[in-house]
Amino acid sequence: MSAATGVGRGADRVAVVGAGPVGLCLALRLARDGVPVVLYEQAEELPTDLRASTFHPPTLEMLDELGLTQDLVAMGERTPTWQIRMHETGEKAEFDLAVLARDTRYPFRLQCEQSNLARLALAALRHEPNAEVRFGTPVSRVWQDDERAWIQLSSGETETVRWVVGCDGARSIVRRSLELPFEGTTYPETIVLVVTTADFRSRFPDWSGVNYIWTRDGNFATLRLPGRWRVSYYPADVSDLARTLAPENIDAFLQSIAPQTSAYPVERVAPYRIHQRVASTYRVGRLLLAGDAAHLNSPTGGMGMNSGVHDAFNLAGKLRRVWAGEDARVLDAYVAERRPVAIEHVVQQSDRNRSRMKERDPERRRVILADLQAIAADPVRCRAFLLKSSMIEGLRRPPA
Repeated sequence: MSAATGVGRGADRVAVVGAGPVGLCLALRLARDGVPVVLYEQAEELPTDLRASTFHPPTLEMLDELGLTQDLVAMGERTPTWQIRMHETGEKAEFDLAVLARDTRYPFRLQCEQSNLARLALAALRHEPNAEVRFGTPVSRVWQDDERAWIQLSSGETETVRWVVGCDGARSIVRRSLELPFEGTTYPETIVLVVTTADFRSRFPDWSGVNYIWTRDGNFATLRLPGRWRVSYYPADVSDLARTLAPENIDAFLQSIAPQTSAYPVERVAPYRIHQRVASTYRVGRLLLAGDAAHLNSPTGGMGMNSGVHDAFNLAGKLRRVWAGEDARVLDAYVAERRPVAIEHVVQQSDRNRSRMKERDPERRRVILADLQAIAADPVRCRAFLLKSSMIEGLRRPPA
């Protein structure tokens, strides 16, 4: 357990549950705005497991407000273009984010593991006198009345706060305490994510840093990070997951991308399921949700973590106003603004991305690719396409 100095354990503060990128950015934004905040995290330290690795332009602009973007960019890989490809023929549609130069200061995707953002945000938060950080402190439930909210820790201790924000992921204790429906579905397939230090660029020099690739029998995606690639694919058979994840079978998949005489160097392997879900609301009284606690989506397109950071910045601005004396109904605007974006611009868009890459019919694939090539070649259509896929359009919705 660790804590920052400068803030006591009084009831007059905001509690943030979960020290992922969303919770850390929310807590840091609140503390910088003069709102006392306490951050609870059940783990003893920040996780380094395989999570999101794509930062879209508007997210980089938001993180700039916290002074984090330049360090993050230095840790990652700038990706000015991304592609959809036919692996066997090399046919492709390539999208160049340079067409967004008048829309954003960061006309590129940044490929950088989210754990880097978490470390930067935590280091900054520890210097904030308005913030307390408590690792190794699991929350077991939360409840409220009209004036206060309470947090019960797994130790049995109960703490009183003014507001609680659940940034505690798909299995959110805050959402479960509210008994809110988490509406949606779980896709039947399992994705396997592989991290390899193989030099794919030497084999495929025209690959972008981000590639969504059709093969004769399926599809896979590659994302370039400094010194390594993340490769994700759908195994044909996961009835025996241990066998699917065996080193020889992981190597067989990588060999199918580019055969070589030696085994591929593999750093990490992780299987995961895809969920498409949105909570029925993001606010009940003094209890709120953000990030994966509020919405889950397919990873195709890299929108999940970014959308959670966008939640955090929107909510922080409104909590600051309420803290300063405005009516708490300001927080209803957070729900009205962010929940439709999750449904229309994140969940539905990522589902379309997934469906496009799951297409198996060769003729249908050619029609899709030809349409994408036409969009990429037209600056007006390309800009409109990238405003949506880069998550800029969703943030331009009229405020509630």
